[in-house]
Amino acid sequence: MATTDIKTPDTIPAAPAYPAQVTGMDILARALRMVGIDTMYGLVGIPVTELAYIAQGRGIRFISFRHEQQAGMAAATHGFLTGKPGVLLTVSSLGFLNGLTATANATVNCYPMIQISGSSVREPIDLLQGTYEGLDQLNIAKPLVKAAYRVNKPEDIPTAVVRAYRAAISGRPGGVYLDVTTPCLGAIMNADDADKLFYTPVDLCPAIVPSPDAVRRAADLIASAKKPAIIIGKGAAYAKVEEQLKTLVDKTGIPYYPMSMAKGVLPDAGPLSALSCRTTIMEESDVVVLVGARLNWLLSRGHGKWSKTVKFVQLDIDPEEIDANVPIAAPVVGDLASSLNALIAALPDKLSVDPTWVPGLQAQTKEKDAKFEARLAANASATPMTHWSALGAIKPVMAANPDVILVNEGANTLDDTRDTLEMALPRHRIDCATWAIMGMGMGSCVGAAVATGKSVVAIEGDSAFGFSGMDFSTICRFRLPVTVVIFNNGGIYNGVGVNMAGTSDPAPTTLDIRARYDKLGDAFGAKTYYVTTPAELTAALTEAIASKAPALIDVQLAADSGKESGHIGYLNPTPLEQITV
Repeated sequence: MATTDIKTPDTIPAAPAYPAQVTGMDILARALRMVGIDTMYGLVGIPVTELAYIAQGRGIRFISFRHEQQAGMAAATHGFLTGKPGVLLTVSSLGFLNGLTATANATVNCYPMIQISGSSVREPIDLLQGTYEGLDQLNIAKPLVKAAYRVNKPEDIPTAVVRAYRAAISGRPGGVYLDVTTPCLGAIMNADDADKLFYTPVDLCPAIVPSPDAVRRAADLIASAKKPAIIIGKGAAYAKVEEQLKTLVDKTGIPYYPMSMAKGVLPDAGPLSALSCRTTIMEESDVVVLVGARLNWLLSRGHGKWSKTVKFVQLDIDPEEIDANVPIAAPVVGDLASSLNALIAALPDKLSVDPTWVPGLQAQTKEKDAKFEARLAANASATPMTHWSALGAIKPVMAANPDVILVNEGANTLDDTRDTLEMALPRHRIDCATWAIMGMGMGSCVGAAVATGKSVVAIEGDSAFGFSGMDFSTICRFRLPVTVVIFNNGGIYNGVGVNMAGTSDPAPTTLDIRARYDKLGDAFGAKTYYVTTPAELTAALTEAIASKAPALIDVQLAADSGKESGHIGYLNPTPLEQITV
């Protein structure tokens, strides 16, 4: 039959009109955007790979890592610096567990963070029947995080995201776990029905105003003090109350001592900084004002060297923190901005402080600082380098670049860097914080650079770098302005450990004094430097910061630079002449 003989109807029926549809993954990405999330850190795989692509398409920047723990450290750092929850995305089972380390650490350190993990079908998990990555993730997470929720239906996703966001930032911030099942991620809804789920949440983080009676009690106690001091914690850095603290210090003339991650909230070199007078404050202060600082192990839990008659004023957002270790004479429970504003208004214009108190601290500071500078000067030309000669070379470079964020971890590398480098600006020092957890370095570098757009310098011990070193590749892949400085003394504490069995195996604390960490930077296209003298280190760091590109500086230290922590000093060190670089 010829084609011209084919009979066709005068009208062709239109194709059926099916409504547009979306999956749970699209709803989740839109819900995150609904609360203002614009960045997500993670590592993809079954069942969340497509979610990462969809989120990226919805305008969420996705920073992909080599290990979930580092992605979580980045999310936690993002939360600390911005006050908005950093978001971590992981796969199920072991990926979830890897990320949970960071989420638990965020909870302890009060960083707002949300971990979102895909999870397997519920029924075989609940009946222990065996399924792909069948871990009961929600119940594992619950004891370790501030809040934990499971989402089984796509209709509940926006509500779950808002609840997770509120939990992460309200009251005392912390880590929140959001368990999203595979059926929920893959569920299909009509787009019109999905649109109706979204809304604008109101007052996600309401102010918590302190009781007037509590403020009056605290003001009266401070006004009676003869030797008062203020201890600034990282809670004050997170709360961004540097202006209120400056007003309080200017009005009262009370000296201040910053905890590690609070360095720079008020300048370390300020005239009322008592950074070098920790012991004197503990032994002699009669009234101590804790601002976003906890009396935990970092402050001897209020015992030890503390005066037996000292009285504490504690400003904290969590009432459960009050009296945690010692009785608090004047608790002020509320958000720090509200509490400080009220306290400043309630204090008299002039305090009756002992006239010898502040001049005595200032004289002590001057004397101790001079001794410290003399130590740095004495080591200025030491080769092989020590921690002190290396830090002496770094100090003027960092002073010339005060807006560079410092990330710091290690044993001696952490302690000595904290003592050496002064901070002038708030939220410019990130370290291993309350749990002293090693391995936060590369993740925190990424989180700090992405969250702020600023340049970052990490000063890492060689042991600490080993926990997260592979994610230096993430720094390079995203072309972040991060310089990683590795102090290589060949070991944990130092490289002179001895195998007490007399065999050829290295000692438990021994790494590799000959390691060339700069070669790792070469592998990923970073600017790299191998330095053996203080002058080389100063030049390399100056150039690396100016480049605003990924850089790695391998700093060769002497194997005996550094001392052990704890009580293993009885181990016999290897004579230095037997260890060659």
